[in-house]
Amino acid sequence: MALILIADDSPTEIYILKKMLEKYDHQVIVAENGEQAIEMSQSKHPALILMDVVMPKLNGFQATRRISKDPDTASIPIIIVSSKDQETDKLWGLRQGAKGYLGKPVSEDMLISEINSLLGEKR
Repeated sequence: MALILIADDSPTEIYILKKMLEKYDHQVIVAENGEQAIEMSQSKHPALILMDVVMPKLNGFQATRRISKDPDTASIPIIIVSSKDQETDKLWGLRQGAKGYLGKPVSEDMLISEINSLLGEKR
């Protein structure tokens, strides 16, 4: 269905998210930090990005801000998927340009519902 970039530094989280996405025939590419997420968003132009917050080099908030402000990648919707799920974190993530914010551990139903609503808007 869609090419989705997972930006997360946890192999366990990547595995869990990847299994969920592949079940719905999405293709998955992976970035292990914020810098890689920016590079891959520019080179691969995924349909959507799942962004962790706590990562090395650039954190997810910084990467989200850079991706959403770049004219070449601004149209790529970003869902932050993070264990930082306080209301202030959610508000800050949305102010950086994220289109959604899900707390970890994320349920498959919530994740797929959020992805479908965002990808449906793009078509």
